[in-house]
Amino acid sequence: MKLTGEERRNKILSLLAAAKAPISGGVLAEKVGVSRQVIVTDIALLRASRSDIIATNAGYLLADAAKQSPASARRIFKMYHTDEQVEQELSTIVDLGGEVKDVYIDHKVYGTISAPMNIRSRRDIQHFLADLKSGVSTPLNNLTHGYHYHTVEAPSEQILDEIEAALQSKGLLIATASEKSSYSAKTYSI
Repeated sequence: MKLTGEERRNKILSLLAAAKAPISGGVLAEKVGVSRQVIVTDIALLRASRSDIIATNAGYLLADAAKQSPASARRIFKMYHTDEQVEQELSTIVDLGGEVKDVYIDHKVYGTISAPMNIRSRRDIQHFLADLKSGVSTPLNNLTHGYHYHTVEAPSEQILDEIEAALQSKGLLIATASEKSSYSAKTYSI
């Protein structure tokens, strides 16, 4: 029996609500018996009426599910880039399924200075960039000539490995460390 559009979208929401990791468009298409293009259209319709559906490189998930499912992996990345590369850095992380929890620097005079970010999606990135463009402030890494750290969470170590490799290939990554305690990467002095 073929589902109506509304029934299909409700089933998609049910599948996303039960998922602990992103579900690809292909998998959703297979589960509801339609083409991947129909899923793309359904997701667009669902996102028009609700903002909690996150699209990642690995597939789709609900923001509430992402918040409720604690990440099983966390890593600290030491980064270096220009202001023009902020979007590239953040997009690389969230597109692969990571969440940028914070940013911090280890300033030689002031010590560790940190700020929460909680960036999980391209939408979050656009809000962050809009705040920067408003001119109210500049990125924290400007105090250390582009050097800074991010704590990144993801559902698995494998995803963190993929994020690390992507950041490395783009020339944005300096070093990484598994998080043993808050700000354990201080060993990488600036």
